[in-house]
Amino acid sequence: MKAPLVFCLLASVATHALADSRLDEVLQNGTLTVCTTGDYKPYTSLRADGRYEGIDIAMAESLAKSLNANIKWVPTTWKTLMPDFLAQRCDIAVGGISVSLERQKKAFFSQPLGVDGKIPLVRCADVQRYQSVEQINQPQVRVIEPAGGTNEVFARAHLAKAQIRLHDNVTIFDELLAGKADVMITDASEARFQQKQKPGLCAVNPERQMQYSEKAFLLPRDDVAWKSYVDQWLHLSMATGVYEGIVNQWLAAP
Repeated sequence: MKAPLVFCLLASVATHALADSRLDEVLQNGTLTVCTTGDYKPYTSLRADGRYEGIDIAMAESLAKSLNANIKWVPTTWKTLMPDFLAQRCDIAVGGISVSLERQKKAFFSQPLGVDGKIPLVRCADVQRYQSVEQINQPQVRVIEPAGGTNEVFARAHLAKAQIRLHDNVTIFDELLAGKADVMITDASEARFQQKQKPGLCAVNPERQMQYSEKAFLLPRDDVAWKSYVDQWLHLSMATGVYEGIVNQWLAAP
């Protein structure tokens, strides 16, 4: 009699787990809640009119459309991203999020969107001065980073001798241009984008990243049904050229 009882118990647990999936909740409620920082072009940016735009914003809108759902945006910061996500404030987090083992301990990631990595962003006149970690990791070098993200983590791990200052990720590039900081360590994709937006700033060796990294969407841990749906939607978006088309709107060469 014990075997049938155990089987029934396992079946009950499995059924309960399926019912609790974010996938079912989104389908039933018709709302997809999305956490995003709104300060990381070209992936996420909060416009003056209160609307979000960017590569990952467009992808989140595409995901919501596939679910016949509306989006509820949940503002967050890089410092509060994981606390907000673990508090179940959103179904998915997007906006140039780097895959890391620390984040993986607490959440799932979607399949990778692509490979990225850390490089220096500097004034163009200083490109030759800041080619390597060794050149940047000096007491006189002023490094500036947004608080709470993988850029700050990299800087504190590899640039301990340099002066590290934290700043918001919107006006941080103006600080570099104004000579109030020397180097920002960021992802190659952001550096490439900002050098087009901010004449006078240059991405240093964007093809030779200082650290391997991948971008992905952040998902609740252990929700296999939700992750499976997001991964399949993402696979189809890439296979059909939808993702490439969105990326090219933001990153295509002028």
